[in-house]
Amino acid sequence: MEDLKPFLRLGISTCLLGEEVRYDGGHKLDRFLRDTLGEYVEYVPVCPEVEAGFEIPREAFRLIGDPESPSFITARSGVDYTDRMTSWSQKRVTELEKDNLCGFVFKSGSPSSGMERVKVYNEKGMPTKKGVGVFAKAFMNRFPHLPVEEEGRLNDARLRENFIERIFALARWKALVEKRRTRGNLVKFHTQQKLLIMSHSPKHYTLMGRLVARAKEVSPNELFGEYLSLLLEGMRMLATVRKHVNVLQHCMGYFKKALTADEKQELLDNFNDYRNGYVPLIVPVTLLNHYVRKYDQTYLKDQYYLHPHPMELKLRNHV
Repeated sequence: MEDLKPFLRLGISTCLLGEEVRYDGGHKLDRFLRDTLGEYVEYVPVCPEVEAGFEIPREAFRLIGDPESPSFITARSGVDYTDRMTSWSQKRVTELEKDNLCGFVFKSGSPSSGMERVKVYNEKGMPTKKGVGVFAKAFMNRFPHLPVEEEGRLNDARLRENFIERIFALARWKALVEKRRTRGNLVKFHTQQKLLIMSHSPKHYTLMGRLVARAKEVSPNELFGEYLSLLLEGMRMLATVRKHVNVLQHCMGYFKKALTADEKQELLDNFNDYRNGYVPLIVPVTLLNHYVRKYDQTYLKDQYYLHPHPMELKLRNHV
């Protein structure tokens, strides 16, 4: 797999890398993010509360009031720092534009960095999990299509693979744009991503195919802008077993004349085992890759569906 690290810049809540920046002077180290995924990405750490000038340790904060527009207030003394945190957040997300990020991993539950379901307290002190952290909200408003996740949600195997597939696809896009924005380069990129896109959203697969087919009728700026929007929108859809089986069968079609009867049956048995939940996705994909090499299937050899991210991440061992 090509080296995408120069393009794989990922924002992350600083405490998830093991830095002791939390209100209590501690951290929330996530070893998968720091030690495993960290081998392939360049992190841009952000700790909203420390960067906004609050000390370590410090009094904890709460979101209080209307969940749509809560106040950012110290939990014990009740000092309102909403304006300070909001102003800093707007300034910071503007600065992050130049970092050309592929996404962001937020700290779950944080009143500054939580992506969703952050506690918001009413006037009686009762919480509801309907809030979004002040900085996280500013980031997502500024970059509405960028892949974002929380470390807690990344414990779900499907969500983890979805997020990492998206950031790698976006890094490949950035590498393409870095070379040259030509229609020919876009056609090549789309050809290599086709089956990966199909596994997420057959609808977007069709829309993107139509867009590329009329590439000569659209200005480069409009073409690349619309394609990127469709790519990020489509990849956001979760791949399912049904969609994966559809793509696996599609792959098998490229071996119509090459496979023996026994090999065809072995593939079909693998697909059924995966469909029934007996084996993870890595099993039929590994067998397909074996036949790609054995029969030198050039079209599938270039398909990122069969190798969307480094095997060392073991993402398809669990879906």
